[in-house]
Amino acid sequence: MKLSVLMPVYNEIGTIAEIVKLVAAALPDIEKELVIVDDGSRDGTRDWLITHFGPVLTESELLADSPRPVSAIEFCNKLTVRAVFHDKNKGKGAAIRTAMKICSGDIIVIQDADLEYDPSDWEIMYELVGVRSVADVVYGSRFYGNPHRSLYYHHYLGNRIISILFNILYNQTLTDIEVCYKMFTREVLQTLNVTSNDFGIEVQISAQIALNRNWRIYETGIRYYGRTYQEGKKINWRDGMKALFYLIQFRIWPGNEIENEYRATE
Repeated sequence: MKLSVLMPVYNEIGTIAEIVKLVAAALPDIEKELVIVDDGSRDGTRDWLITHFGPVLTESELLADSPRPVSAIEFCNKLTVRAVFHDKNKGKGAAIRTAMKICSGDIIVIQDADLEYDPSDWEIMYELVGVRSVADVVYGSRFYGNPHRSLYYHHYLGNRIISILFNILYNQTLTDIEVCYKMFTREVLQTLNVTSNDFGIEVQISAQIALNRNWRIYETGIRYYGRTYQEGKKINWRDGMKALFYLIQFRIWPGNEIENEYRATE
């Protein structure tokens, strides 16, 4: 089975080369495609991607009636890299939606480009989904006792509150719904219709998965190498406040009924 790695990227020139190497090294016996969506980077990330994986597909070409094929560059054995450019910065959610549209794997995982997460943690997640086939969705959790950097208490508290409210509203027992690492099957992807452009995509994906009621959801501990704002961290308190609003919004209007050009089933 092929694993599609969806990687939204915005101004990550300091980490992009290293994270691509880590993705290539993870699950070495599994065929992988890395779908990188550059969300309007202005720090040289775009140029780096063009140099290493160009020519690339622009968003306007992707949405055209008859787009040219997405370029696929074989980075190393068992890893193909696909690169897409947004014309301007639209947000993490928009980048993930674009990646969802063009990925072709049987199993999908979301990977940030900032080195806060280690792709070697996919091993247990993949075993549950792709080997033992006991799970349709696997969440990583930064709160299961694995090594994690001690940073901002208000971030920790916000994550805990969001996860607790999510569990109450959606009848789940997850500890970290805001986590980047979500691995799921293509069958799950085909039921998703995410519409969020910002970090609200984390809540919306989880809401649609939970409300489906048919998916077998697992959770496993992962490592977390968090970074400070000085080191490039982007999420802030405003995103936390939005997440609380999204918990209610997506409980009432999960988004599945909304038709748009990014619909995952197209």
